[in-house]
Amino acid sequence: MDPRPGTTHVRTVTDATTQAFTWDESSRITVRNLGGEILIEANPAGLKALAGHLLTLAQDGTPDGAHLHLEEHNGLSEGSVGLVLERCDEF
Repeated sequence: MDPRPGTTHVRTVTDATTQAFTWDESSRITVRNLGGEILIEANPAGLKALAGHLLTLAQDGTPDGAHLHLEEHNGLSEGSVGLVLERCDEF
């Protein structure tokens, strides 16, 4: 299946489980460290992309510790601090 133009698809395999992370090129996500709190700002496409990433990590069969790194120019806007989304089944 070919991805739509302007869409990024990333597939990862962890413990034989394939995960697909997708976001539209119109997604804009900025993560800022305000000292005592982290601010995540996003346009509607960016919010949908983040929601999709979290739902992918929440899927049955996704192993504990599966994660996705978002960084400046790799899913996040210029000036953003890095963000790691990680599944933790210990809670």
